[in-house]
Amino acid sequence: MRSVRVVLAGAIGNVVEWYDFGLYGLLAPVLAGLFFPFEDRLAALLGAYGGFAVGFAMRPLGAVVLGRVGDRRGRKFVLVLSVILMGGATVGLGLLPTYAAIGIGAPLLLIAVRMFQGFSVGGEFVGSVTYLVETAPEERRGLAGSVANLGATIGMLLAAGAAALAEMKGGEMWRAPFLFGGVLAMAAFVLRRHLPEEPEDAERNEPRRRAETLRERWPAWRAVVESPKTMALALVFTCGYGISNYLTMVFLPGFAHEFAHLSESAALKANTAGQALALAVVPLAGWFSDRWMGRRWVLALAFFGQAGLAWALFGGVLRLGDPGLWTAQLTLAGLLAVVMGTAPAMLSEQFPREYRVSAHALVLNVGIGIAGGTAPMLAVALIRGTGSAVAPAAYLAVACAAAGVAACLLKSGGGTG
Repeated sequence: MRSVRVVLAGAIGNVVEWYDFGLYGLLAPVLAGLFFPFEDRLAALLGAYGGFAVGFAMRPLGAVVLGRVGDRRGRKFVLVLSVILMGGATVGLGLLPTYAAIGIGAPLLLIAVRMFQGFSVGGEFVGSVTYLVETAPEERRGLAGSVANLGATIGMLLAAGAAALAEMKGGEMWRAPFLFGGVLAMAAFVLRRHLPEEPEDAERNEPRRRAETLRERWPAWRAVVESPKTMALALVFTCGYGISNYLTMVFLPGFAHEFAHLSESAALKANTAGQALALAVVPLAGWFSDRWMGRRWVLALAFFGQAGLAWALFGGVLRLGDPGLWTAQLTLAGLLAVVMGTAPAMLSEQFPREYRVSAHALVLNVGIGIAGGTAPMLAVALIRGTGSAVAPAAYLAVACAAAGVAACLLKSGGGTG
């Protein structure tokens, strides 16, 4: 019973996190008209995706601050704190007035709420991954770590369904999915407040009786000083991971609508199917990395597969319409799900316990946050700058190839290693 409660509590925060961020990204074309009503449609999209990116820009700061809390106050404390902050931010976004109501204040408020939302999730994913991996037997760490991304996939699946429903209903219904995020956050709080606390966490709460060095006060700095090579490789890895995630699962539906002229509902249906496929693949990938090939090679194959297929799949969306979209969405979602199922344990295993949360949170939130969060905006900018609608495919291919190389150079775990 304890293990079931731990798994549910670890997963549900990631449901909330990725529901929140996925929802904004999927509804970006709708929000563009509500908060950035420019005559130039590409400029409006850049504004909406800029709001998406700015939330991620705050994640590294949240990673440093909340990672420190997790390393010093304990995993449980930061898990409870993060869902409270996330829930408040998401509900706030659903209550914002639009440009028609207050003018320029609307996009400014949107950006402010997105910044707070980004800060609040800085330590969420890594805190739950660390808790799950550290409490799992060594031979099941891949499967345990995949639970965090299983929650993330459920969150994205819920976001896709909620976005599709809001798009069909129209009007003010865009607010309802954001308000529902508060309900999810409340459920996460109820589950997490009763989590058992590890003995090591209780020891961290004892008062400090001596002066602390900079390394001791800020574990993220200690990680940079003591493990610079691992931090650099992990950063390249997470940048590719982030770009893949947000071009595949967030940008692709908007790309199909705006540049292949497919209906929004058709694009969101394909995205929902991709999320459902990922839901099945994520735990299988984690289990497979424990039992057979080892995490390094599973990740390398998934990244190189995306790099090799990106150009043909994006081009197929433009040439073939709906069949091309479904082929691209399901193929890329399946390959990304392999990464999602394997990466949590892989990254957690790179760092010692003393600064594991801080180091993992910093590289993940810089990679996922900065590189991933800006990917949809940069994809639109690339299309505008080059005049080629397929330009984002080249961006995806380069990022995934680099991440595949980094995966080969990182310490492997699971399987035959």
